[in-house]
Amino acid sequence: MNNMRTPEEKEIILKDYLSGTGIKEIERKYEVSNVQVYRWLEKYQKDGIEGLKSKTGISTGGNKGIGRRKPKNKIEELEIELMKKDIEIARLKKGYTVKGVGQKKEFVTTFNKNIK
Repeated sequence: MNNMRTPEEKEIILKDYLSGTGIKEIERKYEVSNVQVYRWLEKYQKDGIEGLKSKTGISTGGNKGIGRRKPKNKIEELEIELMKKDIEIARLKKGYTVKGVGQKKEFVTTFNKNIK
């Protein structure tokens, strides 16, 4: 009974129910629970077919920006700066550096650059 359905499929099921087909028959015919039909119906009556679109996987931004919070005081600010420097040193020891940010980030090899 755990089928992902398109908004159009949900609308067909709801129209069948609203046309007078009993809920038990709807359950058997479409393999959907009556609770789900009632939830869809509530959303459909409120927002139309837009309300039937799945929200699965859509982030509401609750954890957005975790790890990028502003330091609370000077000590935290210095600790973050020190951590960034430690990461940079570790990268240089492994022979690469990072240029750019976000999707344009590149890992550039530093070995063979200064070899005579």
